[in-house]
Order: sequence, then structure tokens, then C-alpha cells
Amino acid sequence: MNTETIQFDLDADGIALLTIDVPEQTMNVITPAFSANMAALIEKIATDDSIKGAVITSGKASGFMAGADLKGMSAIAAIREDASHSRAAKIFAAVFNMNGFLRRMETCGKPFAAAINGLALGGGLEICLACHYRVASDNPKVVFGLPEVMVGLLPGGGGTQRLPRLMGVQASLMYILQGKNMSPQEAKGFGVMHEIAPDAELVSKAKAWVKANPKAQQPWDIKGFKFPGGVGQFNPGFVQTFIGANGMVMKETQGNMNAPKAILSCVYEGSQLPMDKAIRIESKYFTKLFLDPQSGNMIRSLFVSKQAAEKGARRPAGVAKAPTKKLAMLGAGLMGAGIAMVSAKAGMEVVLLDRDMAAAEKGKAYSADRLAKDVSRGKTTQAKADEILARIHPTADYNDLKGCDLVIEAVFEDRALKADITKKTEAVLGADTIFGSNTSTLPITGLAEAWSKAENFIGIHFFSPVEKMPLVEIITGKHTGDAAIAKALDYVSQIRKTPIVVNDSRGFYTSRCFGTYVMEGYAMVGEGITPALIDNCGKQAGMPVGPLAVGDEVAIDLSYKVKLQTIKDMGDAYKSSPADTVVDRMYALGRYGRKTAKGFYEYPADGGKKYLWPDLAKEFARLSDAEQPSAADVKQRLIYRQLVECARCYEEHVLVTPEDGDIGAIFGWGFAPFTGGPFSMMDTIGLATLVQQLEALAQKHGARFAPPQVLRDMAAKGETFYGLALQAAACGL
Repeated sequence: MNTETIQFDLDADGIALLTIDVPEQTMNVITPAFSANMAALIEKIATDDSIKGAVITSGKASGFMAGADLKGMSAIAAIREDASHSRAAKIFAAVFNMNGFLRRMETCGKPFAAAINGLALGGGLEICLACHYRVASDNPKVVFGLPEVMVGLLPGGGGTQRLPRLMGVQASLMYILQGKNMSPQEAKGFGVMHEIAPDAELVSKAKAWVKANPKAQQPWDIKGFKFPGGVGQFNPGFVQTFIGANGMVMKETQGNMNAPKAILSCVYEGSQLPMDKAIRIESKYFTKLFLDPQSGNMIRSLFVSKQAAEKGARRPAGVAKAPTKKLAMLGAGLMGAGIAMVSAKAGMEVVLLDRDMAAAEKGKAYSADRLAKDVSRGKTTQAKADEILARIHPTADYNDLKGCDLVIEAVFEDRALKADITKKTEAVLGADTIFGSNTSTLPITGLAEAWSKAENFIGIHFFSPVEKMPLVEIITGKHTGDAAIAKALDYVSQIRKTPIVVNDSRGFYTSRCFGTYVMEGYAMVGEGITPALIDNCGKQAGMPVGPLAVGDEVAIDLSYKVKLQTIKDMGDAYKSSPADTVVDRMYALGRYGRKTAKGFYEYPADGGKKYLWPDLAKEFARLSDAEQPSAADVKQRLIYRQLVECARCYEEHVLVTPEDGDIGAIFGWGFAPFTGGPFSMMDTIGLATLVQQLEALAQKHGARFAPPQVLRDMAAKGETFYGLALQAAACGL
């Protein structure tokens, strides 16, 4: 009885082997076809007397199963109510389907074992947990986990109920709430896996157990079952666990994410109920999350759009692949050194050039230091670290750049300096080589004037620290050609980062929009708003850190110098900001931020915890307590100022797609991930409502909050950013 997604084989002992192999997928995922096939096979095994039990394994070398096909969940999202059922009821029924057939599997009286020959995540792990016996691969690279919280959902196939019953409530919450993975050894230690074996022995060991255990029950279906560690409202440990977990969730999410709260409720309520009622509780909370826009926005941006970008969604068609073999890295400072390291890790030869050999060697030492830490932590071997370092060649001689097929420049943000270095590089490599600038603010079209073939000049903007930040912003100048775009995207793919592609403007997309968050915080300081209120509200709104704290990290003197360069470039067209006065004063005081151990914060010399500079109130007159704005007002200003600038970037065609806007915001500057990004957030608020709110903010705080015409026009037509994106895709644009 082979099916579309599962191969069925029955051996002489009456043991069925179900081999999952979902077609047209590199990794097994749960699709509607798979669910239907699995339910039918479970029923066949349960009712056919000739079948004594079953073993479930994977037919793919990539792993056991990665969980639900998030891209395919649109079928559930498309469900609509009818005369007899509400939309919520119909979605619950669809969601409960998997819980239903897995429960049938574990209660049918016949043994099921899982031979887990690779990673099992999300629904893949939940299938394994519903089996009576689990044999896991001994491959140390294999992992198990329930990562649904990362996309705004919870495990919907019994994971919130079975995992706590196996490993205890407290231990399971640490994994479910954080989406953490566990190794086969950890899983066995927690009782999640029964046995670990080499891949070649997994199926035979699983079959041996099935044959030896003709009648199987899950522990929780046996009378007298008790949770590891205990449960119940009168169990002190259970109560303390949830008191601590609630506090941890609020601290980590600022109360903004729905999924962790729903997970806590699932585990708390379900753990005090029989399994049949517990899984219904889980499906109800899953349905509630699914109906909320938050999960849909997160799935789209954090998974679907991100994967599409990494697979080349913005790569020009018809251009041959052009992987980088030898990189010319101009500038060995913090950014250049980081770029050199990730490039060498990806297998490229890197020529690391700086003004003198000492500076270049210092840049290579950056890699040596970090690789040594990786070796000490067991993340790599000394041999591999040595191989990576051997690929980095420090130099101060431009002639050593010969043979490089891509250039990335990361020197100080000075137009004249960049032009000089660009010309010296072209003299060695020729203008046919693709030249990428890591500038964060200076327009690419202007910088390209120093390269003879402007079509081969492009922006490749990294974020600091390079080795940790996942995004790279590709900026096309007025004359940038397809070959340069393709080369840049191929390079980003090699170093395994997520790219977005934007058009040229001052500050491009990420720096320009992120800067508004910091500048709005500065403006509030100038207005007399309490600095602690400003920074705390920034974090409560979903940003990684407050605007004043991040301003200190970026460096206040950099903001000052960027302002001077902008005034120089724009002349009378420059419009001053309320933040300018604050930046000027802090610069005059020599308070540049963390690098000088003094900015908006003080940084104790003994390494103690930073604290807000007490004299800020003397430099910037403070409003009285009665005059201070509410936290809600501060949060709205900090977030909406970013939304305005993102919309302006779309209006000015700096951004071509809302997908790039959302990915760039979340992975570039940490815009509140739970929103799905600024464009998802604007669509969710509703553009008509947003326009009204921005008009009110503009009247109160100035023209920087005025809604761009694009928002007004779209609101009048009832349009959304993603609605327009779908229309464009349908038209092949």
C-alpha cells in the first residue's frame, strides 16, 4: 500500500516499515498529502490483523523530518466560514487532524517505533514522540527540537503535552519556549529517546523492539502515571516553575510575543488533564495563534521571505553563476577584518590590504583571536582554524591584489579616501573586476565615479559584528549592471548570509531607517523626556536595545561626522533635525559613546555595569514628572518614526519589494521581529488608520512624522503593501 509520500513494506514477521519520502522536497515536511497518507496507513495498521506493528523512518539522506511545510500552510489560512461552522472552528478541525491521527497511532494497541535517521524538528519530532519506542542516530550532527515559537506558533502535534510527560515540565519548557535543539545524547538522557545506534542498525533495532513488544502503551496511558518532577496546583515545584517561567517570558519578550504565553498556558492546563483533553487544549491555542496576524507575519518574513532571498529571489535571470575565489579586502579595521574572516571560512583566498603591514597584520589577528576562541569552545579544530588563517594574506602592497575576482572596500567614511583607494585598486585589477563598497551612508552612484566602469560598481553593506550579523545589504547605483548584482549575491550566498537588494540613496535603506530610531531618541532627550523612559520604551516596543544605548555603541561622533558630510553634500537642501542640537552638544562635550567610556551612559573603568550619565538633566532641561509622556506615547514615536522612513524608501523606490523591507529591518537593525517587519506591521495596523495616527503625530511633533503620499494613496484605495506585491508577482514583475 505505497502512497504518494510514504513507502509501505511488510516483512515476514508482520512488521510494517513506513518510509517517509515527500516528493519534490529536499527535506521531508508535513504536507496535506503526507497527513492524509499517514492517517490512512495508521488506520490500516490498526485494523489489519496481519500487521503486528510498524516502524517509521525516512527515505531522505537530509534527515527524518523538518516539520510542517510553512509555505503550504496557506491552505489553512484560506479556510473561510460557512453556514454551519465559524472560520475558527474549521481551522481547529484542520489543525487537530494531526493530533487526531497521532493519538490513534499511540492508542490502537499495536506497537509503533521510530527509527530516526536524521534531524527531527517540529512536527517531525512530534511524530516520533507519539511512537512507543524511539531509536535515534548516533550522528553528533543530528538534532531534535520544537522550533515553532520562532515563527510565532506552538507545537501543534502534541509536542506541548508529550515532551513534558517524558522529561518533566521545567526541563521541557526550556526547550519549547526557546525553540532549542537537543542532541541525541541529551535526548536519551532526558528520556526523550530510548536508544542510540548507528544509522545502519536503526531499523533493525526498532523492528526488534516492535517484535518483542506486541502490545504497547504510552506511559501516560497507564494508570498511575506521574510526570517527572510532578504537576498540579498544589505541587510547590510545579507552581514555582510557572512563576519563574512567566517572569522569564516577560523579560525576554517584553510581553510582545503571543506564542510563549500560549505555550505556558498549554503546558499548565494540559499537564493537569488526560491526554485526549490535553491535545484538544493544544489545538485550541494553536488555532488562536494561527488566527492572529502575528504568526502569519512572522512566518512570511522570518521563514518564507528569508528563504526566498537566500535562494536568489533577487538574482538577475540569465547571468551565469560567479562564485568568488579570491577576494581583495581593502581595509583591515573591525569591518574589514570581519569580512575577511567570514570569507576565508567560506573557502576563499583573501588579500587583506591596509595602509601599512602592521595594520594589515592586526586585521588578520582579529581572525586568529576569534578562531582560537572557537577552538577552545570545541566549535572547530585547530587544524581547520589553521586552514582558515592560511587563506588570509595581509599586505600593504596593491600589487598583491593581482588575481582577485571581487573587491570589497571597508575604509573610513570619507569620499576622497575611498576614491583614492578605488583608483589604486583599478590600476592593478582593471575595471572589469566587480568592486563592492561597504559604505553605510555614502551614495553608491557617487562613489562609482572613481571606477572606470560604473556598471561593475556596487554596494555590499555588512553589519557589525560581521561574523554574527546575518544580513548583507546589496545597493545598486544608477549604473550598476546585472553582472555586479549577480556577483554580489553569489558572494553573499557563499558566506551563508541573507541578502536584500535596494536602490541607491543617502543611507540606503537600513542605515537611513535605523538612524531615525536613534535620532528620535536623541530628540526626546532634547525635549526633556527622561532618558531611562526613552531606552526602556525602546526595548518594550520590541527593539533589541534602547536608542540612547545603541547610539553609544554606534558612536555619537560618527553621527556628528555623518551630519557634517550630509550638509556638505546637500547644502541648502539639508533639513536640520531636533536631534542635531543634542548630537552637537554631546560631541562638544567629548562624549562619543562606549569607545570613549562616556556618552549617554557612563562605562566604569573596572568593567562594572554601565549607567545613564547623571548630568544629562543639567545639559538638557528635564520636563517635570507631570509633563512626562506616557510609555505608550514614547513607544509609538520610536516605532512610527521608523515606519514613516520605511514608507518613504518604498515611495522613492529605494526599496523594490516589501519583503526586502521586512527582512532588512528585522535582520539588519533588529526591528521588532514579532511584527514581521515594518511593512507587515503597517499592513496589520491598516494604512488608513496609520495615516490618521501619523497626521496626529506630525501635528504634535513635526513634519518628520507626516505620512508620505504613497501611504495616503494606498489608504484611499484600500491597498496593502503585500497585496501590491502579490499583484506584481502575478504580473511577472
